[in-house]
Amino acid sequence: MAPELTVSPLTTRSGLRVSGEVGLATHEVWERALKQAVREDGDVYYLELSAVTFVDVAGVGVLAAVAQELGDGRRMVLHRPPPALRRVLDMFWPDLTSIEVAKS
Repeated sequence: MAPELTVSPLTTRSGLRVSGEVGLATHEVWERALKQAVREDGDVYYLELSAVTFVDVAGVGVLAAVAQELGDGRRMVLHRPPPALRRVLDMFWPDLTSIEVAKS
């Protein structure tokens, strides 16, 4: 069975709820979904990631690249990302201010 990635809009704020795995088979879906954030008008774009079970390094790279395209003052807020995603961000993009990991 191939990995799946499901993306749906948040109902209460600008952003997406993502579930499944981000890997080679799902990179296209992940990248297309993240690029939506660049097209949005708001200062904050939320990603609910509590149902994401895996994100490979390339997937984190796409997240970082898209976050860098957001422009001054804009940011992505990640809610409950997988621990590996946080570690890769800290390792390769420690000073990337356009991504915030929510404390709650």
